[in-house]
Amino acid sequence: QVQLVESGGGSVQEGGSLRLSCAASGFTVNYRCMGWFRQAPGKEREGVATINSGHMISYADPVKGRFTISQDNAKNALYLQMNNLKLDDTAMYYCAATRSPLPCYALGLLPDSAMGYWGKGTLVTISS
Repeated sequence: QVQLVESGGGSVQEGGSLRLSCAASGFTVNYRCMGWFRQAPGKEREGVATINSGHMISYADPVKGRFTISQDNAKNALYLQMNNLKLDDTAMYYCAATRSPLPCYALGLLPDSAMGYWGKGTLVTISS
């Protein structure tokens, strides 16, 4: 059974940092495209950062230079290091994976429609 479980969310002030983790089970992260997505109140879900099986990484423009996505194949986990957090980063953050068991070499920031498995999310709240 495929499962994605996020952790690490919380409340921090502007300029602070958080590290999100996503524990995957039921599949091997190295064989999927993985990514972090977020949904702010009243807004549509958007991509934050994605990584493919060739470890090619893409970021959304608003987070470039501040967020870092990484993957630990030994732990079968995905991470998102978020630095210099801004008010606009407040959102529910979701970990996602593509459904196909084959290696994924899609290029660029993947849309959420490309992802077949989703975690339940972890809430990030930034205050001034």
